[in-house]
Amino acid sequence: MAANFWTSSHCKQLLDPEDVDVVPAADRERGITPEEFRIIKIHMSCHIWRLAQQVKVRQRVIATAVTYFRRVYTRKSMTEYDPRLVAPTCLYLASKFIFTVSVNAASDEKYRFEIKDILEMEMKLLEALDYYLVVYHPYRPLLQLLQDAGITDLTQFAWGVVNDTYKMDLILIYPPYMIALACIYIASVLKDKDTTSWFEELRVDMNIVKNISMEILDFYDTYKIDPHRGFPEDRISPVMNKLPAKA
Repeated sequence: MAANFWTSSHCKQLLDPEDVDVVPAADRERGITPEEFRIIKIHMSCHIWRLAQQVKVRQRVIATAVTYFRRVYTRKSMTEYDPRLVAPTCLYLASKFIFTVSVNAASDEKYRFEIKDILEMEMKLLEALDYYLVVYHPYRPLLQLLQDAGITDLTQFAWGVVNDTYKMDLILIYPPYMIALACIYIASVLKDKDTTSWFEELRVDMNIVKNISMEILDFYDTYKIDPHRGFPEDRISPVMNKLPAKA
């Protein structure tokens, strides 16, 4: 991992796993459970990806937006910060220079907001995040590590696994290179590539790599979702209805 990550605000503000999925008191009062809190974050992460396809931004911009979104809810409640508005605002914040009114192309009226709403929410988000906007992603170390291991043929598969990690909170907990290693570990196992000696030479903590890998695989087993649409309406609507009505 590049030395500048270790001195970055991203590194300094990595969280313990138990501090990530804590439901704020205001949300608990509305009956939102830890599982529902997680479901909303997954669904709205997918929503950010859908919006991003409309404005055609780079993968890293999308990943940055999702990271901002997830950081917000380690600090603020969904009752106070409507995730339906926070999601497009995070994308705006991550890609301001090419963002357009395309955010209003969402098919569902519940997810449409005016640009003035997004601009107002932007200032609230900056304060909520303490202007903590630096994000390092697993993509660069992934490519470097795959090349070092001599298994660049796994790039597409491992890259897809990295994309899926943004439906989880891993980027808030682990250094990006450890996430990249876990994705390589999964890819090598599923594609029957023997990387045992390579991992041994790295001298990384394989317990952490395997723990991250298990979290990813458990996610796949637990949440059967359309990567482009998120959860079906009959599953997400009862959860979203617990939030305050859109202003």
